[in-house]
Amino acid sequence: MTKTKVSMDQLITGIIKGIEEVKGNDITILDLREIENTVCDYFIICNGTSNTQVNAIVGSVQKMVSKELKDKPWHIEGAENAEWVLMDYVNVVVHVFQKHIREFYDIEGLWGDAKVTSIQANY
Repeated sequence: MTKTKVSMDQLITGIIKGIEEVKGNDITILDLREIENTVCDYFIICNGTSNTQVNAIVGSVQKMVSKELKDKPWHIEGAENAEWVLMDYVNVVVHVFQKHIREFYDIEGLWGDAKVTSIQANY
């Protein structure tokens, strides 16, 4: 069985669908491609209202990307306490926060030079 190469747009779309499936909040895409020495091309950031929702978002993203694109994260960090979970898809890194943790770390502020795209959810 050969694995087909997943395009960046397909991966981002699958991740967003996974987040929206369980009503993740404040979805933001940071395009880091124009910034020197970054570890990846995109950050996708969202937040949930509880540990349970954060874990549900992570599970939904994994399921959606696995089902639609036959891809899985290279690494997942932080799932134990579910306050800030990082999902590393190599060129796309997904950050799933609880709201107060997201505000404290202010990833968008740290990467202020990145091109920011906010995703408007329909819920």
